[in-house]
Amino acid sequence: MRELVSFDFRERLMMVVTQVNGCRYCESFHAKEALKSGISNEELKTLLAGEIPANAPDAEIPALVYAQHWAESNTHPDNAAVQRLVDEYGQEMADAIHIVLRMIRMGNLSGNLLDYWLYKLSFGRLGVTEKDKNSFVLQ
Repeated sequence: MRELVSFDFRERLMMVVTQVNGCRYCESFHAKEALKSGISNEELKTLLAGEIPANAPDAEIPALVYAQHWAESNTHPDNAAVQRLVDEYGQEMADAIHIVLRMIRMGNLSGNLLDYWLYKLSFGRLGVTEKDKNSFVLQ
């Protein structure tokens, strides 16, 4: 997979999915990794805002758009989107992209679960940021 999906491409994909899933741990870690990979501060700010950077490499933009759709559809993209990914990159590269997307989703789910348990075990004192409290009602 490393030969197919470069370090900076992988970090862009992971940042896109993380912004949809809202994992603060993954966001922090992958923001640092993105900078290490050579992604500019400007591009990172765009990714952190949940947007596809216009200055991302042209060859990566279809995959970044797909990654956002994949995450927003709760890992159930429409068949046409999957086919466009395969048509654009070929089956082997599309499979590698899906591996990256699944890896970050597992990380996002783990981080969000940790925050949920921290919130419950601390009686609401830990695990959820003010932004989270304002964006949804916890059960």
